[in-house]
Amino acid sequence: MDESPMATVRIKEGKEKQLVRHHPWVFSGAVEPSSKKTVPSRPGIVRVEDSTGSFIAYGWYDTDSHILIRLLSWNPETVPNTNWWVETLSASIQRRMHFFQTSKKTNTFRLVHGEADFLPGIAIDIYGSTIMCMISARVAWDHRLVVVQTLQKLLNPLVVLVTTDPTFCGVEKLQETTERYVGGLLVADREDTEVIFREHGLYYSFQPGTGQKSGFFCDQRDNRSRVAAYARDRNVLDAFSYTGAFSFNMLAQGARSVTAVDSSAPALERLATQLALNVGKGRLPADAMDRLHVEQADVFQYLRDMQANSYDLIVLDPPKLAHTKAQVDGALRAYKDLNRLAIQKSTRGGIVATFSCSSGVTRDMLRTAIAWAAKDARREVQILETLGQSSDHPIRLSFPESEYLKGFIFLVL
Repeated sequence: MDESPMATVRIKEGKEKQLVRHHPWVFSGAVEPSSKKTVPSRPGIVRVEDSTGSFIAYGWYDTDSHILIRLLSWNPETVPNTNWWVETLSASIQRRMHFFQTSKKTNTFRLVHGEADFLPGIAIDIYGSTIMCMISARVAWDHRLVVVQTLQKLLNPLVVLVTTDPTFCGVEKLQETTERYVGGLLVADREDTEVIFREHGLYYSFQPGTGQKSGFFCDQRDNRSRVAAYARDRNVLDAFSYTGAFSFNMLAQGARSVTAVDSSAPALERLATQLALNVGKGRLPADAMDRLHVEQADVFQYLRDMQANSYDLIVLDPPKLAHTKAQVDGALRAYKDLNRLAIQKSTRGGIVATFSCSSGVTRDMLRTAIAWAAKDARREVQILETLGQSSDHPIRLSFPESEYLKGFIFLVL
């Protein structure tokens, strides 16, 4: 950005309430039309004011983003320059230093949870000596170099991977790409070796640039332990198993059998690789190879076709079913259908662990969907535990969208 005076953007009267409460998103419709005429076409920092001219915050203005302004600093004395990015990222990592103390059993967790950590459009996860930066907004892409250099200075990773989130590339006018940095420098070599890391003493691996999102979902770390506590001597269905993290935790806790069902052949191939890795390293007993069964199938159809009373623990962990508010109603119908089938087909006295990672679906919405599912299945259920995302994915109260993972463990009566 050049040294020209900072532009000012004025918010329409009545549109400033959430912004004053530190919600970080300003959409085009909230901005006075006259302001848009005075802002430079190049992306950069602007001063955001209410309709009376009172300061609200400094934000990053970008007409190519689907969110016109992303607010960064509500302190009139703190202009979000390069030092701001360094300090904000450093503070986010510092808040998670206690996770590094558990690295013998778990060396994967989230370092930055986007806007919840005041860094818009970027999620940063560490997997052993590899760091993955998933970018979903242009502002984060524009500042990726300072992010990489700060990570390198603070943590000295072997590799930093910067990849754009394909879900948002269209609306953010970003290309789907992955950049590889070694020693803080961009390298042309795109050949990525397999990344191996640990969670709860179990081993996992992924090939960077493949699979969903970052290749592994550490937001379910605590929930995997909670669900596995119910697995001993049970026949378990791990629906939407992806690469098997729930399955391995339940095998480790003495499940009689686990059936992992997913529609993705590559995910199930990775599951088989990781199973062999854990057996080979003695993290799972040799008979785990016999106790785990894999099915490539559409989960909805699998649940409809399977016989009742086959499983006394069912895990439902579907991918995001609602990407937008317009898709929420359809997602709720799908959640109700999934839970109805699980309740109907579960053994009496069985356990169901059900999740939603759709931010537009609230916890109350999911609980209501389960209640209607139980009614249609003509069974009573008791909620035993209420679950959410792990603590390295904090929920910022001024940004409700940061709470996206909801779950329940319930008993089928």
